[in-house]
Amino acid sequence: MPFTVLIPARFASTRLPGKPLADIDGKPMIAHVYRRAAMTPGVDLVVVATDDARIAAAVERDGGRVCLTDSRHPSGTDRVAEVARTLDCDIVVNVQGDLPLIDPQMIADVLQPLVEDAGVRMATLRTPLAGESEWLNPNVVKVVTDRAGDALYFSRSPLPFWRQPPASGPLGYRHIGLYGYRRDVLLTLAALPPTPLEMAESLEQLRALEHGIRIRTVDTRCESIEVDTPEDLARVRALVQAARRAPEASLAAGSHV
Repeated sequence: MPFTVLIPARFASTRLPGKPLADIDGKPMIAHVYRRAAMTPGVDLVVVATDDARIAAAVERDGGRVCLTDSRHPSGTDRVAEVARTLDCDIVVNVQGDLPLIDPQMIADVLQPLVEDAGVRMATLRTPLAGESEWLNPNVVKVVTDRAGDALYFSRSPLPFWRQPPASGPLGYRHIGLYGYRRDVLLTLAALPPTPLEMAESLEQLRALEHGIRIRTVDTRCESIEVDTPEDLARVRALVQAARRAPEASLAAGSHV
């Protein structure tokens, strides 16, 4: 089933201003995200949604497609929804613009339930927490699900709270902020006002849950690095340079980072 990838990107960032344009091996970060998204089998269209002319110019110089959006959008969801309103598509995948090592398989993973089950309206990814440090880290978003894999709650707090930690297995699951939507659900979400839990946790996906929109979570074996800090950027640069020096250890799959 054809689908569209939309990549929201803004210049402003509290911890790393201008990060979509940060140089990684001679190309801006946003170009790496675009190229990897375009490698996903079945992708019909990839578009960067931005309100910044510098980002737009960088995408176009690298041969990508871009759409300038309203500068007043409070979130990436609103930004991609503006572009989705102009498109004739059924499924939209929202890929964050700070994932320069994203594995195309992650996009394929989030698409799977949408393609296989017409009742699934929205999907996202999860992966086991690496350990107690991630479980306790408020910058790592956790998710708990029901038996069908639909999200019950997302939180920055340790989730679930273990009265007795498990003897084996992960402490829980880390949420990976990659989303697939039916187009109509994306437009509905963007039209809804922020909700109390969303504002409390600063997590947009809680808006969907608070309005009764179920989110199917998919286990993925792939990993990537979300670039939020200068340290993240340095790590990505080192990995890309190492892969260029040793092609047999290429970054074709994000699970190798």
